[in-house]
Amino acid sequence: MPLDALRTPLHALHLSRGARMVPFAGYAMPVQYPDGLLKEHLHTRAQAGLFDVSHMGQIQLIPRTGSLVDAAHALETLLPIDVLGLAPGRQRYGLLLDATGGIRDDLMVAQCGDTLVLVVNAANKVADEAYLRAHLTGICEIVVLPRALLALQGPRAEAALARLAPEVAAMRFMDVRAIDLAGLPALVSRSGYTGEDGFEISVAEDRAEALAEALLSDDTVRLIGLGARDSLRLEAGLCLHGADIDAGTDPVEAGLSWAISAVRRRGGAREGGFPGAERILDALAEGPARRRVGLRTEGAAPVRAGAALFAEQAGDEAIGRITSGGFGPSLGAPIAMGYMPIGLTQPGTRVFAEVRGRRLPLVVNGLPFVPAGFKRA
Repeated sequence: MPLDALRTPLHALHLSRGARMVPFAGYAMPVQYPDGLLKEHLHTRAQAGLFDVSHMGQIQLIPRTGSLVDAAHALETLLPIDVLGLAPGRQRYGLLLDATGGIRDDLMVAQCGDTLVLVVNAANKVADEAYLRAHLTGICEIVVLPRALLALQGPRAEAALARLAPEVAAMRFMDVRAIDLAGLPALVSRSGYTGEDGFEISVAEDRAEALAEALLSDDTVRLIGLGARDSLRLEAGLCLHGADIDAGTDPVEAGLSWAISAVRRRGGAREGGFPGAERILDALAEGPARRRVGLRTEGAAPVRAGAALFAEQAGDEAIGRITSGGFGPSLGAPIAMGYMPIGLTQPGTRVFAEVRGRRLPLVVNGLPFVPAGFKRA
């Protein structure tokens, strides 16, 4: 573990629960606990998993004019989503784009009354803050919130959190509420990175451990590490920035066209106006040259990120590569995601991955591998 690794407010709790810590995005983070990745994964799918995601960035945009409309219009110059139409107490998934339409980061944007609150990826939070300051400082005060962030995920998450605050049961997917959790003021959203129903809880750093202990007093809740977090999101077909999406990919080829709001598309009320708009809107109209797909191996060996993909077992020219891969505990089989030419992306198409000098067969599979369990109504 690097001596300069940062610690989250739950560091002592992780150690007390026997976590194996690893460096991740500059932080010491728990990769797994004594139960191991497989049990942690399956527990989250069946009951409720508690994740420490305090390493992620939380950034507040405060309009200098006092009008949230001004902040929303300004943020729309960087994201292809409808920020202006975001209702109070709602959040939306967004893509922070560079000048060519590449994905600098993916994030959540919440409308919290008179401010906007962004949650950004840990590895990108310093760069994201600088990017926001470079483009929005004249319109918004940009405040990095020194708060902890916990994620409670799984089919029993609602019941576990409702013990502390019964009103969370009325929240639906993408709702955001300021809620008192057993005397702890918190900002609670309902979404998730696992494909399961769940909540993200932003709370003062010095109260994070007390909140975690209160949640863990429920027998259905267990601490879950980075290892299971990754296998859960892979089964859910969700992108990891820096692996499945980055500045070299655009939203359309990444299969994220749904994250481009109708009002920002051609013919929409606020068409374009975001970085790389021409490229992205052309891709929407004409279709991409390649696309991210799910892949199932025909054997028992997992195929990891970076493996080259080939159309033929003996072909010389790679047609794509694996961006995420591993074992899917819910499926009992290896799974992967990667990019391939659009003509080879139909489910059932057979391709080959090169692993240690051998070509292993895979079949294109629809995403997600495991259906989402979000509470939409």
